[in-house]
Amino acid sequence: MAVLSWPIALHFFRMNKKVRQIAVLGLFLSALFSLYLVPLGMYSPCIKEAGTLGPAPTLIGHRGAPMLAPENTIMSFEKAVEARGRGLETDVTISYDGVPFLMHDSTLRRTTNVEDVFPNRTHLDASMFTWTELQQLNAGGWFLSRDPFGTASSLSDEDRLQAQNQSVPSLAQFLEVAAKSSRLVLFDLRRPPYGHPYRQSYINTTLEVVQAHINSSQVLWLPSEDRKLVHAVDPELQQTSGEKASIQELTDEHIVRLNLHYSSMSQQQIRKYLSVNISTNLYVISQPWLYTLAWCAGAQSVTTNSIHILSRMSKPLFLMTPEEYGLMWILTDVVSAVLIFAIFVFHWWRERGLPFWSGSRQTHENGPYSKFRTEMSDVWSISSVNVRPDLRSTPGSPSVPHLPTISEE
Repeated sequence: MAVLSWPIALHFFRMNKKVRQIAVLGLFLSALFSLYLVPLGMYSPCIKEAGTLGPAPTLIGHRGAPMLAPENTIMSFEKAVEARGRGLETDVTISYDGVPFLMHDSTLRRTTNVEDVFPNRTHLDASMFTWTELQQLNAGGWFLSRDPFGTASSLSDEDRLQAQNQSVPSLAQFLEVAAKSSRLVLFDLRRPPYGHPYRQSYINTTLEVVQAHINSSQVLWLPSEDRKLVHAVDPELQQTSGEKASIQELTDEHIVRLNLHYSSMSQQQIRKYLSVNISTNLYVISQPWLYTLAWCAGAQSVTTNSIHILSRMSKPLFLMTPEEYGLMWILTDVVSAVLIFAIFVFHWWRERGLPFWSGSRQTHENGPYSKFRTEMSDVWSISSVNVRPDLRSTPGSPSVPHLPTISEE
């Protein structure tokens, strides 16, 4: 608005009609005062009283560390552990012969070389392949060739070679990495399609693998189907819901954690659930500024693609008390108002040809600001008169002064 005040002030003082001046000035001041009042209606969880900021949300690697290695591979989860991630998130599917394995997509085309190995079966659901067939696929080459996050070039030669040779891991292999490093695990479980031999028993099949390879208390159990039965079989599992519900409904389902998109939760809701010991995990948060907001809002954990970046943050990017926030905007508004007032005074001064300082000489030749309007709206200037003898006159003849010349601009 300070920049905009320059042309507005210029045209304001050049207008002949008072009505136009009042309209322009009124519109400008209305917009200006509206902007001055905007901060009063702004809200940010990072405007907090001193000492009320909670601990940083723990980090859960979304499919591992997908910016450093091919997603849902053992290398990716090991990178997440190295980056000090507190948990590991993945996606589980059941193979045609009953082996739970890691795959996010419904088909194998995006993250494997299935088109090279099984060119006639690329359209099939991933769960329609046997574990033996899945082990023939490469699950890392696509990461180097497509470079989904633009980070492949930053990998060392050793990491590039390791990424190139990744295969599709089983759930058991994934759980062993988590168990060895004492990490939490969170996974989506996709039900096999119709005609699959494990369509009805996929929950039990997965649960058996979990119980055989990791302490159940490390598992955030997300599948909602047969939740009460699963809790009865293994009460140590941390029942996690992907949907908001009333506190009564959540407690009836033994829910201890919510796994929700960051846009669906507010600071007040997070506090409400935490009051009954239900923690909140927000996904997918990969930007430091978004992590800052989740931190200030009180989220207990976040799922992230950039675990290696967020783990280095020791404090929020921005945090201030209400008093500091108010003082910041008051000073900004005052400086802005003074600057705008000075601009209007400057143009008022120039348009009237007033001097800016006292001195021995006052200059009024200021280009467009020194022009005078006449009834014909023409502007004239008269050059100085130079009286000198006509060099071409004969000796003794009277000197004829040069007449003033009139030039039209």
